[in-house]
Amino acid sequence: MRCPFCRHEDSRVVDSREVDDGQAIRRRRSCSRCGRRFTTSETVVLAVVKRSGVTEQFSREKVVNGVRRACQGRPVSEDDLQQLAHKVEETIRSAGLAEVPSHEVGLAILGPLRELDGVAYLRFASVYRSFSSIEDFEKEIAELRAAMAESQQDEADGGASSGDSRK
Repeated sequence: MRCPFCRHEDSRVVDSREVDDGQAIRRRRSCSRCGRRFTTSETVVLAVVKRSGVTEQFSREKVVNGVRRACQGRPVSEDDLQQLAHKVEETIRSAGLAEVPSHEVGLAILGPLRELDGVAYLRFASVYRSFSSIEDFEKEIAELRAAMAESQQDEADGGASSGDSRK
């Protein structure tokens, strides 16, 4: 590692620590020529392979921008979008792959977006899955309704079972 002060190419690591829940390593270094100390940070680069075969670095901002369009006019805050992008990145990183197909990024977006806002989810899914007919929308709406009903039933069952435990 080149010293940022004297540009000497040799430095030694004085201390290393994991940061960001193990997603990065912070190293404290000392230059062997001038003796000054500096800090470096190492992170794993997550690459996305697009349909065309081109590889580019994963970008939370691209996720946010893509989802933002689907959320136009919906009660979704910027903080909600940032949290969704964080969830997507965590999901992709948890796969443990250095390169992920862009299709997997889209799939990772659908789940959190479905929970965030049903209308935005339908908008995003219609483009992502290339809906070509009203029937495609109807099918997706039926699946969304079923998932919402199941979620509400799970919440109701959870409330009933916690009430039963008090008896």
